[in-house]
Amino acid sequence: MTRLLPDDISPRVRRLFQAARTEIAALAALLIVAVGVLSFIELSDDVTEADSQAFDLAVLHAVRPFVDDPGRPWGPWWLHEAAADLTSLGGVAVLGLFAIIAVVFLLLQRKRLSALLLVVGLAGGVMLSEGLKAVFGRERPPVVYQAVETINASFPSGHALLSAVFYLTLGVMLTRAFSQKRLKAYALGVAVLMTLIVGVTRIYLGAHWASDVFAGWSVGAAWAMALWLVSWFVAKRQRRAHAHLQDAPDPEPETASAPTGK
Repeated sequence: MTRLLPDDISPRVRRLFQAARTEIAALAALLIVAVGVLSFIELSDDVTEADSQAFDLAVLHAVRPFVDDPGRPWGPWWLHEAAADLTSLGGVAVLGLFAIIAVVFLLLQRKRLSALLLVVGLAGGVMLSEGLKAVFGRERPPVVYQAVETINASFPSGHALLSAVFYLTLGVMLTRAFSQKRLKAYALGVAVLMTLIVGVTRIYLGAHWASDVFAGWSVGAAWAMALWLVSWFVAKRQRRAHAHLQDAPDPEPETASAPTGK
């Protein structure tokens, strides 16, 4: 029998741990999809109930505490201005521009699968947002509380949903495409932060009820993770066939070895 030397075992152990991490990531994504869908169902059931409306009103009055001037938000003037600027990060026009930039970047990096799924994700997110708004037809908070203009139904928040779809999809695609852990953590951290900022500003500006934003986050996160699962499954299949859509991680930078003296 051939005895396995330590040098032979090490690569096999590394491959085993790599496979385990990949499977765990897929299970985590599947869990997020399930939690997101169940959370949205629960929120949609509670939209017309008194307890949910009381919670939404309490949050609205917390960010609009001035009875004599309900359109004035809590905090200094610059916070209002900053929120009005940051909330546009979840608008269709801004996300469309960011999507073009991201898709071109991914194509230049030969991440064709990620680029394709990012386009599909954002287009699907728009259809989800408009479709669900049409189904529920919930009214926005009273106009006197709104600090920005609104044009359609309230539930779920389109800004929260689309920002979750776009930023989380892009973030998880980059974590799969890059091999360096610090790049993975940075991409995912920025994606989550951008998603939270957009949703919080929608509540702060009185454009949405809090439950609208929670519902948007739930649907958006579920859709983003579903797309990641598709990319994971397709890439796993294509890796064996060496297909053109396969997104190979960038190789780790080689560490220059110091010259040895004689």
